[in-house]
Parts: sequence; structure tokens; C-alpha cells
Amino acid sequence: MNKAELVQCVAHDAGLSTKEAQNVVDAFTDAIKAALGKKDRVSLVGFGTWEVRKRAARGGVNPKTGAKLQIPEHNVPRFTPGKELKEVCD
Repeated sequence: MNKAELVQCVAHDAGLSTKEAQNVVDAFTDAIKAALGKKDRVSLVGFGTWEVRKRAARGGVNPKTGAKLQIPEHNVPRFTPGKELKEVCD
């Protein structure tokens, strides 16, 4: 499912117009991005949790040249699925 299909599904299930559903989906994703930008944790019980984790520095290799390089530590978003979401996938 891509974003357009998600918008259509939300519009149908919530009885909204496509434009209203687009605004809802955009507001939802913007809220998660804003929280992660502030290093906050977003938790939806049963669905999952988004959080920012620090990825340690590590060595790497440029696949084109074979040259070794150092990849610096940086922050990455991480999603951990909740129990109910895991059960749906089984």
C-alpha cells in the first residue's frame, strides 16, 4: 500500500473526502516527524513505537572504488511494532 492508497482507505473508512483524508494522513506523518525531530518517542499502544536511536560509528567500503572509509555516528528513526501488529502479521 502506498500513500495514495492509504488516503483512499482512510477516506472510505472514516467517511471523509479524499482531500480531508489527505490532510489527516499528512498531519499524522508531520506530527511523527516533528516529535522525532525533537528526539521524542511516539507510542501507539498495540500498533508500535517510533523513536530516535544513535547508530555508532563504523568502518565501511566504497563499493565502486573499494576504498575503506569511516562512517560517522548518527541518529536514525526506528520503528518497533506492537503486540497487536505482530499478531496481525502471523
